[in-house]
Amino acid sequence: MTWTAPAAPPFGGSLVADERTLLEGFLDWQRAVLVGKCTGLTGEELVQRSTPPSMLSLLGLLRHVTDVEREWFHGRFRGTPVPFLYRRADAADAAFDEASATTAEEDYGRLIAQWQSSRVAVAGAALDDAFEDRQRGPMSLRAVYLHLIQEYARHNGHADLLRQRIDGETG
Repeated sequence: MTWTAPAAPPFGGSLVADERTLLEGFLDWQRAVLVGKCTGLTGEELVQRSTPPSMLSLLGLLRHVTDVEREWFHGRFRGTPVPFLYRRADAADAAFDEASATTAEEDYGRLIAQWQSSRVAVAGAALDDAFEDRQRGPMSLRAVYLHLIQEYARHNGHADLLRQRIDGETG
């Protein structure tokens, strides 16, 4: 039996809420949009590339944002050393270059699990809690949420085009 990406997990929340609830909700919405672009596709379809020479694929995007979540919520905000799953010193673009239909289900599951891990990593932290980012200087959890929302939103634009190329689905 061929694995196909399931429907996106449900998300929701109030648009009339405190700032933390809104940030969490908007991040969850962007997360759901990305995996929603994968719904019903097989591993073979998820690894289809955009246009040469680009290695961009939907599965590559899922793998990439898995590492982005690990880096920002655990590595940077919490200061907890976590290895990248798909990026290496010798292959910075491995998330895209090494995306394979044979690992699509596992990669998808890792992303969903990473979302929960990210939520746990920042549970109880205040939006004003800050850390020293090696590239940007002092940075708050609020800024991390905003960064992740924009990261997903940017890649959701890519995902729209990739999905349309695969089967014509838009929206």
